[in-house]
Amino acid sequence: MGHVTQLQTAHTADLDTATRSAIRALMLSAFDGDFSDDDWNHALGGMHTLLWDGQDLIAHGAVVQRRMLVNGRSLRAGYVEAVAVHPARRRQGHGGTVMADIERIVRGGYDLGVLGASDDGAALYRARGWRLWTGPSSVLTPEGVVRTDDNDGNIHVLPVAVQVDLSASIICDWREGDVW
Repeated sequence: MGHVTQLQTAHTADLDTATRSAIRALMLSAFDGDFSDDDWNHALGGMHTLLWDGQDLIAHGAVVQRRMLVNGRSLRAGYVEAVAVHPARRRQGHGGTVMADIERIVRGGYDLGVLGASDDGAALYRARGWRLWTGPSSVLTPEGVVRTDDNDGNIHVLPVAVQVDLSASIICDWREGDVW
């Protein structure tokens, strides 16, 4: 039996309490409880793409603005957060539906898209044209630039308004929790 789904795009400011709760519940389910308060905070303050099946939220992704330094150049990045599909609804194209809308947001508003891919998500992103960043990654902390070599090989970019050297260094702005 086919399901009729509805795509919703909204800024964090326009999400009511019930919708925010549904997103948080989806993240906890999709990531087997491994979705911290910092992870939740990272997903807020930007645009959300939500895929509903009736009253059930079955997929979500968010785009927040961050600054990336690439070869000393500050770029406005649409950073992709909290992409997930309900475990019972995976492998049905819902991740692609959410990513298509996220990519529309990134292309329309940012110099490039950036995301830190899980092992499970990397194939989806690469199939959609996201490129693996092969250069060294770092974060600009309050104490200065610190290498994040444990994130090397997980960072993907979607070049939009600028050409970037994927083997160059990339430095993200500081935040609590996982910086990438």
